[in-house]
Amino acid sequence: MMEFFLPIEPPTATHQMKKVTVVRGKPRFYEPPQLAQAREQLISHLQPYRPIAPLTGALRLETRWSYPCKRGRHDGDWKTTRPDTDNMVKLLKDCMTALGFWLDDALVCDEHIRKVWAAQPGLYVKVERLESQEKVGGT
Repeated sequence: MMEFFLPIEPPTATHQMKKVTVVRGKPRFYEPPQLAQAREQLISHLQPYRPIAPLTGALRLETRWSYPCKRGRHDGDWKTTRPDTDNMVKLLKDCMTALGFWLDDALVCDEHIRKVWAAQPGLYVKVERLESQEKVGGT
């Protein structure tokens, strides 16, 4: 198991922000500057926590995205505004794959994603192996 907290303001840019342009009649995908900056920020902060060898087997990923409290928001309140959790975690998993946390993010079989307003902004990450005896739906 690995567990850590990145004391950063979580990015609001997500994987869904990728753009497409046509060059010589062929589509070309690119990242706008805000997304490229978010990717660089995550990679920079994740790097010290990468494992010596990539994790293998079925994995559980738990994240808590703590955004700085804004006017009218209180520490621990649910953040019900954008970005969407599935898009946020896609960028994180892509960065973790690039850094060698695992060989393929397809190994993540169980996810728990939370996003809240918080007095202490940051990103909590926990990765653990799933036991083969652990069954879904009690079977």
